[in-house]
Amino acid sequence: MESSHVIAITNGEENIAHKKENKALKFPIPPFISHIRKNEVHCSTVSITSNLRYKQMKSDQGTRKMIHSVKVGISLVLVSLMYLVNPLFEQVGENAMWAIMTVIVIFEFSAGATLGKGFNRGMGTIVGGGLGCLAAFFAQSTGIGRVGNSIIIATSVFIFGSLATYFRLVPSIKKRYDYGVMIFMLTFNLVVVSGVRAHVKVWEIARERLVTILMGFIVCICVSLFVFPLWASDELHDSIVSRFQDLANTIEACLGECTKLVGEKEDQSLNVCKSVLNSKSKDESLANFAKWEPWHGKFGFSYPWGRYLKIGEVLRELAAFILAVGCLQTAKEPMAYLRQSQSVQLDTCVAIESKVAGILRELGESMKQMRKCEAKYNISAQLKAVRSDLNSIISTSKIAQLEDGQVLAIASSVFLLMEVVRKVEELVKEVEELADVAGFSTHTTPMSS
Repeated sequence: MESSHVIAITNGEENIAHKKENKALKFPIPPFISHIRKNEVHCSTVSITSNLRYKQMKSDQGTRKMIHSVKVGISLVLVSLMYLVNPLFEQVGENAMWAIMTVIVIFEFSAGATLGKGFNRGMGTIVGGGLGCLAAFFAQSTGIGRVGNSIIIATSVFIFGSLATYFRLVPSIKKRYDYGVMIFMLTFNLVVVSGVRAHVKVWEIARERLVTILMGFIVCICVSLFVFPLWASDELHDSIVSRFQDLANTIEACLGECTKLVGEKEDQSLNVCKSVLNSKSKDESLANFAKWEPWHGKFGFSYPWGRYLKIGEVLRELAAFILAVGCLQTAKEPMAYLRQSQSVQLDTCVAIESKVAGILRELGESMKQMRKCEAKYNISAQLKAVRSDLNSIISTSKIAQLEDGQVLAIASSVFLLMEVVRKVEELVKEVEELADVAGFSTHTTPMSS
């Protein structure tokens, strides 16, 4: 149960406020302005809840890191058996080091990242090794001598190296296949250059390295998928869902009351917005890894991870406007005059922040349970009511008597709140589209207030 403490801060303006009591504003304004007027600072437990959530997430992340470390150790032990067990060493010989290198290079934190990197390494090795062998055989079969062979090989290295480098600069290829193209370049050069020496069996080199790399890849995939698998899809889903709750808490903190402690340099609730704003690269990486993962749990093949990226983008835009509101509440001018007001209707503004926060929680719960939001019509009605309430704050009849600076202060705050509502409407639309494409279940759930 959340509670708050009130610390009254006097600034010697009581007499001034009393003298101007008759000129008090008679229309509702955002609650963060009213709290400045009352000269009070509230210490909300919302930040405490956020801290507990952060500590729990940090603990879970530490456990996941330990699991990943143990899995890498197990994989290294398994591939090292190629050296330790004589029958295996007789088959692969010194090429066993390629299996160890494969494990170290491709074993990533999540199963999707490991699959993607393993696929890229395998395809790069096969294509690069195959083309390298063909180029080497062609150079050796021409019969034009050592110098001629070197010219042909150098030309092939230049052509394929230049083309591969160009493809690495294409955004769509770089995003998912950059590592595979790099391995292609490496394998092709190693194999084709070996063809300079006629006595070297190029095909044997390529085959032995491919076999050991394949063995290392199989070990990585088996351990990654069957030993406490860590899914990038689960992490992305949970990360997006948690932001709905975090931003709902932040809206209540920033718009409902001033949560900044006396002497505290930075509001912790605004740090949530900053972390959301910095989540784009993480979301894109997790979505890319999730696309490689097989059907598991609640996520099937070709799951619409692109929709999650769109929802994440709207959440970042929403966080930006909430952060702007939070920064506006700390400004001393032109809102200092509002401290002189003694009578302000807060019911409208409290209802606004309560409705917006409730809608965000409902959308987050809908995504968490992977069910369609049956209260979407109620949500639309609430958002329409919020817009009407905001319009009433800046109606012409109520601001006609104010000075330009006062009008600007009220208009700025209401504009930001309007943008917050607009972004929430976009979120409602995006979540509904995700529910349709992903096939969320349907059952009636009461709308949270």
